[in-house]
Amino acid sequence: MANVWSGVTIDCLDPERVARFWGVLLGREPGPSQEGWVYLGERGDPQPRLVFQPVPEPRTGKVRLHLDVAVDHVDEAMATVIDLGGRYTGERHDHEQGVVVVMADPEGHEFCLVQYDD
Repeated sequence: MANVWSGVTIDCLDPERVARFWGVLLGREPGPSQEGWVYLGERGDPQPRLVFQPVPEPRTGKVRLHLDVAVDHVDEAMATVIDLGGRYTGERHDHEQGVVVVMADPEGHEFCLVQYDD
């Protein structure tokens, strides 16, 4: 068997809440999950599944891995994230290839919204 990326696991105090945020943002439905956990998608899906794992302690410090979400309109996507309970970190980068803004989900996991200029 070849090595295949199957998913990303995110530690959460409230997996249901965080999974709901990501499910709406990415248009992903929950799949079969272990009790207390939430999986968006299933093994074998075209996109890696997101796994929300319960942990007893809040996140501390910067996470060194984050997701990039490609969007058509960064301002509209930022508004959607905020409406879903996320927040804008105040960090924005304008590049020749497009715009990157750093956002955070309801538990503070940072991710980037990326609008490519094609």
